[in-house]
Amino acid sequence: MKKIFLYVIIGMTIIGCNSKNPFFSEYENEYGIPPFENIKTKHYLPAFKEGIKQQQTEYDAIANNKEAPTFENTIEALESSGVLLNKVSAVFFNLHSAETNEELNEIANEVTPLLSEHSDNLYLNEQIFNKIKTLHLEQETLDLNPEQKRILDKYYKNFVRSGANLNDADKQTLRDINKELKQAELKFGENLLAENNGYQRFVTDKAELAGLPESVISAASEAAKEAGQPDQWLFTLSKASFIPVLQYGENRQLRKDLLLAWANRGDNDNENDNKEVIKKIMQLRIKHANLLGFETPADFILDNTMAKTPQKVREFLSSVWQPALDQAKKEAAELQKIMDAEGKGEKLEAWDWWFYAEKLRKAKYDLDEEALRPYFKLENVRQGAFDLAGKLWGLQFNLLADAPKYHPDVQAFEVTDADGSLIGVLLTDYFPRPGKRAGAWMSNYLEQHYRNGENIRPVIVNVGNFTKPTSQKPSLLNMDEVETLFHEFGHALHGLLSQSHYISLSGTNVVRDFVELPSQIMENWCFEPQVIKTYAKHYETGASIPDDLIEKIQNAATFNQGFIMTELLSAAILDMDFHMLTNADDLDVNAFEQASMERMGMIPEIIVRYRSTNFNHIFNSGYAAGYYSYTWAEVLDADAYQAFVETGDIYNQEVAASFRHNILEKGDSDEAMQLYLNFRGKEPDPNALFKKYGFIQ
Repeated sequence: MKKIFLYVIIGMTIIGCNSKNPFFSEYENEYGIPPFENIKTKHYLPAFKEGIKQQQTEYDAIANNKEAPTFENTIEALESSGVLLNKVSAVFFNLHSAETNEELNEIANEVTPLLSEHSDNLYLNEQIFNKIKTLHLEQETLDLNPEQKRILDKYYKNFVRSGANLNDADKQTLRDINKELKQAELKFGENLLAENNGYQRFVTDKAELAGLPESVISAASEAAKEAGQPDQWLFTLSKASFIPVLQYGENRQLRKDLLLAWANRGDNDNENDNKEVIKKIMQLRIKHANLLGFETPADFILDNTMAKTPQKVREFLSSVWQPALDQAKKEAAELQKIMDAEGKGEKLEAWDWWFYAEKLRKAKYDLDEEALRPYFKLENVRQGAFDLAGKLWGLQFNLLADAPKYHPDVQAFEVTDADGSLIGVLLTDYFPRPGKRAGAWMSNYLEQHYRNGENIRPVIVNVGNFTKPTSQKPSLLNMDEVETLFHEFGHALHGLLSQSHYISLSGTNVVRDFVELPSQIMENWCFEPQVIKTYAKHYETGASIPDDLIEKIQNAATFNQGFIMTELLSAAILDMDFHMLTNADDLDVNAFEQASMERMGMIPEIIVRYRSTNFNHIFNSGYAAGYYSYTWAEVLDADAYQAFVETGDIYNQEVAASFRHNILEKGDSDEAMQLYLNFRGKEPDPNALFKKYGFIQ
C-alpha cells in the first residue's frame, strides 16, 4: 500500500566542500531534480557525515546565541538548518526503497545510528528547548501569524515528545533506545526485502497454468528467461505476478503455494526471520513510551493524531469491524456454494477466495476483470489522472524528456497551474524490479517551502509495482492497480499543491490519520463514467471502453467489499493489539497474532492483509498504531466526495477550489479536523463509508 518519506530540503550554496561530490553544490537543473546520473555510492557517506557536522554547527549557533530568543533566531533558524544533510537524505532514503543494493544496505546500517544520535542532539538540547519554551509561553505577545503560531506549537510539542523534559540520565536512556530501535526497524525492512526478492516459484508444466490469461503466462515466461530458465514459467512475490494466479489459476496447489509464500514472509525460521526482530521492536517501543510518561506505545503515538487515544481508535474499529465481518461471512457462503456445485467436496480456503470471487463476479455481474485490462494501458490511466487534475484545478503535466533519472523506468513531468506558473515536478516509477520494495508510495526529493520570499516548488515521486510490459504487450493494469495509481497521485497532489511557508508544515507533513484523505478521495473518481471514458482506450484499437462494460463496473462497485474491509481492518486491529502491549518480554509473535485473530472473530477463509512478520507499515514505515488511518481516512474521503456528488457535478469547480484551498494547499497549518470543517462545514458522517461499500442503503 502506501508510504511517504518526509525530508526537509532547502537549497543554498554549500561552501568549502569537495565540488566533485554532487551533494556539495547546487543542482544545476532549474527544477531542483537531483543529478542522479552523477551520484555514485561513494558520495553518500561523506555527504551524510559532512551534513551532520554542518547542521550540528548550526544547532550550536542557535543554542549559544546570547540574544533573547525570537521566532526568527530560533524557529526560522531551525527550519533553515541542515541543507546538506537533508539533501543527501532525500536521495539516499528514496533510492534505498526504490533502487537499493547491498552497498546501500551497508550505508543505511552505518548512517542510521548516526542520524538517530544527531536527531537526539537536537531534541535533547536543553539550551534550544529553553528558547522554544520561552517563545511558546510568550507567543501571545510575539505578533505571530497563524502559521507561525502553528509551527512554534509543533516544535514545542515535538521537543517534549522527544524527551526534552527528561533528566540527564533518562535522556541518555532515551538515546540508547532510539539508536537500538532504529537499527531493529531497519533490520525488519531488510529482512522483508530479502524475503520478497528471494522467492521464486518455477513452473515446468504448462498444464499447471490452466485458466491464466495469456498476458500473465507471457510475463511469467519472460521472467523465467531473465532468470536463466527459458523453458519454464516464473512467479514471484510481486503482486503483479502472483495476484493474477490467485484470481484465475485453476491449479489449486499453485494458488496455495503463492499465497502462503506471500503470507509467510519473515516467518520461515531462516536468516530473514522477523519474529525476534518484532519482539525487540516492541520491547523498545514500550520502554520508549514508558520513559515519556505513557502506558503503551499506542498512548504515546496517538496523542499526536486526530483520534488522540487508543480508546477512540478501538471504538472506531469496532464500529466498522462487525458490519464488514458480517458481509464477509455472507460472501464466503456464496463462494462455498459455487465450490459445492463443482462436486469436489472442497472447503473454501484463503487461497480459493480470489479465484471463486472472480467466478462469482462473472456470474453475478458478467464482469471479467481480465477483459478490462486492454482498456487500462498504464500510460493512458496516468493521463486520465492528469486530465482529472486538469478538470478540477487546471493543472497541466508536460513530459520532461531530458530530466535526470535514477532508472530508465522513471519519467518526469513538469506540472503547471492554470495560469502557466510552475507547480512542481512529478516523477513516476511504476514497475517492479530487484531492489525495489513491494507496494506503492509517494515521496519527496524537494518539498515546497518559502526561502527568502521565493516559493520553492517541490519535486515529488510516485513509485509502484504495477504489471510490467512484455515484448508483446504494454503495461495493462487491473482495477486494483488503476485505483492505486490514482491513490498515489492524490498523495502527489498534496505535496505539489502545498503553499506553506515552512517545510515542517508543508504538503504531507500532517498527522497520520489525515494524510490519506487527499489520496483516497482520488479513488472515488477513477471509475466514474465521466472519468473512465477519458482514459480507458483499447491499447490496440484506440476504441473507448464500451458503455456496457462501464455499467458492469458500476454494478459491481460494492462486490467483495466484505472481504476487502475485513482483511484491512484485521490488520488495523492487530496493529493496535501490538501497540497496546505493556510488556513484550515473553512475546511469542505467532501466538499473539493468532490470539488477536481469535478475539476479533476472524474467519479462517481470510488471511489478515499483513501478517506480523511482514507488516512493514507498522514495524518499519511510520504507521505504528496508525494502520487504522486508512479506514479512518475512508470515512473522511467518502464524506468529502459527497460534497461533489451533492452538487450533481463531480467536477464542481467551487467544491474543487475549496478542497484545494482548505486541504491540499494547507498542509499542517491547522488542526486536521479544523481543516476538514473549513472545507465541508461539518464533521464527517461515518454512514458515508457504509453506503460506499454497500453495507447500508
